Amino acid sequence: MEMQQFYYDNKIVRNFIYATIVWGIVGMLVGLLLAFLFMFPTMGEGISWLSFGRLRPLHTNAVIFAFVGNAIFAGVYYSLQRLLKARMASDFLSKVNFWGWQLIIVGAAITLPLGYTTSKEYAELEWPFDIAIALIWVAFGVNMIWTILKRRQRHLYVAIWFYLATFVTVAVLHIFNSLELPVSALKSYSVYAGVQDALVQWWYGHNAVAFFLTTPFLGLMYYFVPKAANRPIYSYRLSIVHFWSLIFIYIWAGPHHLLYTALPEWAQNLGVAFSVMLIMPSWGGMINGLLTLRGAWDKVRTDPVLKFMVVAITGYGMATFEGPMLSLKNVNAIAHFTDWIIAHVHVGALAWNGFLTFGMVYWLVPRLFKTKLYSRGLANAHFWIGTLGIVMYALPMYVAGFTQAFMWKQFEPSGEDLLYPNFIETVSEIIPMYWMRAIGGTLYIIGMLLLAYNIVVTIARSRNKVTDELAEAPALQRVSKRRVKGEGWHTWLERKPIKLTIYATIAILIGGIVQIVPTIMIDSNIPTITEVKPYTPLELEGRDIYIREGCVGCHSQMVRPFRSEVERYGEYSKAGEFVYDHPFLWGSKRTGPDLHREGTDALRKNDAWHYKHMYNPRGIEQNSIMPSYPWLIRSELDKSGTQDKMRAMVTLGVPYTEQEIADALQYMDEQALGIVENLKQDPDLLASFKKGRAEAAKDGREFIEIKDREIVALIAYLQRLGTDIQVKDSKEVASQTKK
Repeated sequence: MEMQQFYYDNKIVRNFIYATIVWGIVGMLVGLLLAFLFMFPTMGEGISWLSFGRLRPLHTNAVIFAFVGNAIFAGVYYSLQRLLKARMASDFLSKVNFWGWQLIIVGAAITLPLGYTTSKEYAELEWPFDIAIALIWVAFGVNMIWTILKRRQRHLYVAIWFYLATFVTVAVLHIFNSLELPVSALKSYSVYAGVQDALVQWWYGHNAVAFFLTTPFLGLMYYFVPKAANRPIYSYRLSIVHFWSLIFIYIWAGPHHLLYTALPEWAQNLGVAFSVMLIMPSWGGMINGLLTLRGAWDKVRTDPVLKFMVVAITGYGMATFEGPMLSLKNVNAIAHFTDWIIAHVHVGALAWNGFLTFGMVYWLVPRLFKTKLYSRGLANAHFWIGTLGIVMYALPMYVAGFTQAFMWKQFEPSGEDLLYPNFIETVSEIIPMYWMRAIGGTLYIIGMLLLAYNIVVTIARSRNKVTDELAEAPALQRVSKRRVKGEGWHTWLERKPIKLTIYATIAILIGGIVQIVPTIMIDSNIPTITEVKPYTPLELEGRDIYIREGCVGCHSQMVRPFRSEVERYGEYSKAGEFVYDHPFLWGSKRTGPDLHREGTDALRKNDAWHYKHMYNPRGIEQNSIMPSYPWLIRSELDKSGTQDKMRAMVTLGVPYTEQEIADALQYMDEQALGIVENLKQDPDLLASFKKGRAEAAKDGREFIEIKDREIVALIAYLQRLGTDIQVKDSKEVASQTKK
């Protein structure tokens, strides 16, 4: 049999490893900064791009797409070539993948702190970046599939199944969730509204975790764990069951993020049912990974690479058991909106994604540079410090979550009133847990820095450059397209990559179609409320400021039908109230109180209160951990795009008339002047306005009228919230809910 010689492309793997380490440090440092902002909310005060709301999406994007994303590419490019016995089909596409991905990350690092965001969790980047992501992802997929087609290994190993499912599913998720109508170069509105937008977003959000943070890492597990242990995978049959059941079931589970919300009940129940079923394939994969190490436990005790991988797989098992449990309605009623979810997410991210990446890097670098790791002792120290960091991060967050849930829900012994009616009481109670979280995060980053040092010294001492690796294998011989005698169905499918990809695509599309199409196409799923009207032009601009500042990261706008929430916030939220919300702003975490009924009589604060609260929250509440927003008071509201925004909304189905659009600036001035008159009722603010005008005149500066400042638009939006429908007195509603 003729042997063919070829070279594996190791340079692309090296580049992605470098990027993984650099972006990992950056993303984790931003996360640590956010952790300290909870204890020191005045840190960086007055600097807009250092505020929590703008930095949070930078942290999540940097960790998910920069750190984890580059690790995925590094592992895939290394393992795919060796599993297929072929060099990547196109060096050009490999380079496009690398440099395009890094440019997108840099763009995210610039635009997110500047406030250019869609507000949709894990999909905050604006429309030009969405297009770029799609193009780079397609380049990666084309290169992968092209390489598969020119392979020298007939059967596709299990890792490649997961790589193919990842490519197809992430493409589908990204494209459908990112359908938006551009208004300007860095501003767009989601084509979906309210309930529909929420369902599509969490179909994407949950499955971004499933198919970006899980399936590719399972593929890496199936390759690198056997390699590091020098043992075959435990069960081929279990890997088949694991793959097909996981990709089919996972796609249905998104609605469990929206339990007890305005989402139709049938969609919620589907999400719960499939989430519970997820335990079986997830634990099947964990068992397959751990039992691969049977007979190698002596090596696990001494080899830092295997230590990281064992904890990673265990973390995967813990997170995939807890996830289905959190989807149960009685558990979700306690955990949702609390720090329990933060703990859950970080067990998966820090242990499963982080530790598997660390193990992979420690295994790859010595092989790429043809040397030994500089220090196994430092790698072991990294393992123990990182493990302690995970424990010290997660445990306090679980305690914080339980504390929040029980304090929010607890009533006085008489059962009439909330025991802790002031939201700030809960915030003050959990600050010690936030300190512990920051310490745990610091330990984890110290471990990351040890890895970086260890790798840098390893490379420096090796004095070897990464070169393309010579390999040889026989050319792939043609065989019958039909199943040969004795050949299993799946074995036959493994030599049919196109069919395998098509079947995987069908498996992931079924759940999405069943859940999303009826919600979007059948109007009866979203009952209309005639009293609900579009936002005024000023409120629309205020809503965009709310989105820009990342307020949705700390405040929900979804009152669930629980007595405790109705007592605290007012009548529970209805699906029809959100029909003009592009995008939806239900939120996923309550660091501050829910705001959906903020403008109602029961909760309404006067305009001066909002003005002072945004300028200095601690002037209103001493223990507040909310950042201040002085730039909203200094900055002039840009009205140049308001009419274009309204026209975009008309395209999306919002019933603005041509006359309303033509008179938009006049309407804005009229509404703004009403708010200014309210502000002037406060003597302190009136004196401040007069002083500001006098100082501007003295310095020869142009004075920005109060009505033209951003704070007025934001106040208009906040005072609108919850006022579209007739809201009953919260005591009365709570009493009815109790009955």
